[in-house]
Amino acid sequence: MSEHHEWLRAVEKNISQAILGKSDVIRLALVALLAEGHLLIEDAPGVGKTSLAKAIAHTLGCKFTRLQCTPDMLPGDILGTSVFLPNKGEFEFRPGPLFTNLLLTDEINRTTPRTQSALLEAMMERQISIDGQTYKLPRPFMVLATQNPLEFEGTYPLPENQLDRFMLCLEVGYPDREAEKNALINHRHGEPSDELHAILTPERLIELQTLTHHVRVDDAINDYILDIVAATRKHSELTLGVSTRGAITFSKAVQGLALVEGRDYVIPDDVKRMAIPVLAHRVIGRGVIREGQRDRTRAVVRQILDSVPVPK
Repeated sequence: MSEHHEWLRAVEKNISQAILGKSDVIRLALVALLAEGHLLIEDAPGVGKTSLAKAIAHTLGCKFTRLQCTPDMLPGDILGTSVFLPNKGEFEFRPGPLFTNLLLTDEINRTTPRTQSALLEAMMERQISIDGQTYKLPRPFMVLATQNPLEFEGTYPLPENQLDRFMLCLEVGYPDREAEKNALINHRHGEPSDELHAILTPERLIELQTLTHHVRVDDAINDYILDIVAATRKHSELTLGVSTRGAITFSKAVQGLALVEGRDYVIPDDVKRMAIPVLAHRVIGRGVIREGQRDRTRAVVRQILDSVPVPK
């Protein structure tokens, strides 16, 4: 475990050279990678979402693709299309940008529900089917999607059943003054993320993902997770609680955090740490307008953590 922990520390350190003052965001992004989940970032433009994705891709030595979502984008623009070749008299599949290791989908709420559904289905199945043929997506594979919560005109907000496809939902936030000053200096010579060297390989990341599956979760921890999930379903301020799929995702996320922390077992603090990033976007507050939804659901999850007994 110590060797793997050293590798993960090196990965975090490398990414932090490009993303200053955001160690917590980097760690949670790494948790999503290890647990084979996808990441949704809700934040204003210009706070480092693209730099984070590029820094992760360069650090892992994997293929990175950026997709700017627009209202006129079609499912084929993401998945790929079959093209007829007259000289051969047959169709040939041309893979879309989805066939990559790390896909950054900027402003996912700018594209139509039909295109959103095609992307999110591929995220779950890790494969696509076109013209009766099934095509596996590469491994490792992660979608880092962004949406701007401050603009609603011309957007198609993700419904709850599609938000559920994302393991974690985060905010990057503005850096503190010292980190922002260092960012001014570092960007005078170019994009820092482009200068990063690879610490891992895609093959090594797959090994770490397999190791994450074997992180031990005691039965008391399982009960703790389920107690929290059950509390979301009974809370008076929520109209929709966490699903069984959400509970499974929660369990995988705490395994990922334990591995990042250098342990091969989960402790209650891992559950507490991952509760808000994993659960807050999976529940719906009663009588709360959409733009105030996430703040309220985070507060409710905190209340639940305070009320549910912690296993000893």
